[in-house]
Amino acid sequence: MSENSARPCRAQTIAALKASARSQVAPFIVMDVMSAAAVREAAGHSVIHMEVGEPGAPAPMAARAAVNAAMAGGRIGYTLALGRPSLRAAIARHYQDTYGLAVSPGNVVATAGSSGAFILAFLALFDAGARVAIQSPGYPPYANMMRAFGIEPVILETTADSRHAVSAAMIEAAHAQKPLDGVLLMSPANPSGTMLTDEALRGICQACDRLGIAFISDEIYHGLTYQRPARSALEFTRRAVVVNSFSKYFCMTGWRIGWMIVPDALVRPIERLQQNLSISVPTLSQIGAEAAFSAREELEAVRAGYARNRAILLDALPGIGLGDFHPADGAFYVYADVSRLTGDSRAFCARMLEEAGVAATPGLDFDARRGHATLRLSFAGGESDMIEAVKRLKNWLK
Repeated sequence: MSENSARPCRAQTIAALKASARSQVAPFIVMDVMSAAAVREAAGHSVIHMEVGEPGAPAPMAARAAVNAAMAGGRIGYTLALGRPSLRAAIARHYQDTYGLAVSPGNVVATAGSSGAFILAFLALFDAGARVAIQSPGYPPYANMMRAFGIEPVILETTADSRHAVSAAMIEAAHAQKPLDGVLLMSPANPSGTMLTDEALRGICQACDRLGIAFISDEIYHGLTYQRPARSALEFTRRAVVVNSFSKYFCMTGWRIGWMIVPDALVRPIERLQQNLSISVPTLSQIGAEAAFSAREELEAVRAGYARNRAILLDALPGIGLGDFHPADGAFYVYADVSRLTGDSRAFCARMLEEAGVAATPGLDFDARRGHATLRLSFAGGESDMIEAVKRLKNWLK
């Protein structure tokens, strides 16, 4: 044996890296469904995408034109950590125009999508060990992000009888059992599409103010409502942290640009965090986002398409065995109870993809305890896709 062959391999002498405990979060199942759908498409199969909450329409023409002009101008540099002043001013005007609210641009923060806003909000508001209430069924990354930061998510279980809506009484009861540091709610909600009534939102804001609990209001689906406009938490309290994004109504998911409205006391802490975590939000996305505010006519045409898709599903799904759901007040989802068809929504959705060519998200993504009996269908795609999906599901379920 040679001297070199007797020497142990360097790889054998180095201990394997171990992932941190904080990284052991649950997967976002919808992304796994997207991957499975992509595999089927790559193999030549047709798939109707109803799994992902992503607009089928492109970003507004004005946004694309603004970015093209900026690119032609040459250098694209950093912006201020809180965002371009002109974008922050445009967002503040949006609150005056949409809600009749006077918001100072100084309280606006540009973020890397709503996800970036939640990271900043969690770090600015809560220390490790804090307890923050969220609803179930609900958006899964809330709890996963919190656990990664050492924050304890407190699950408020909602029921179909209440249209999956949280009440002030539920928050007060949870706080009385063991004090809460915060509450995070979304209205209109994902996956249910339920929007809080004005009275319910007012009551929640007042309860949080009275109990000294931080309230984060996720308003990402504002603009996408079908019977009445959404109300912002800022109409009822100025203590709330409001999160929104250009992803949904503005059709700019891949641009990763969102915003926060924060109380005065949080502006500088969030600025310091943003300076260190990302320096600034991508400049081109900020330029495009500002221009998107001028595209209302184009965006309202997209929203009208969602309304037609919603009508197609509300009319057709009951007749093919998928009718156990509440009509969505907003967003672009149907959250259906499929307990009479399956006790395993994940396997059911896998078969639906394989056998019917329709991708849907199992309810386990949104409700770990009861989601085995539910699924979510997105109607953010084209009208022809909704018609084809109904046809495929009818043939599959008959």
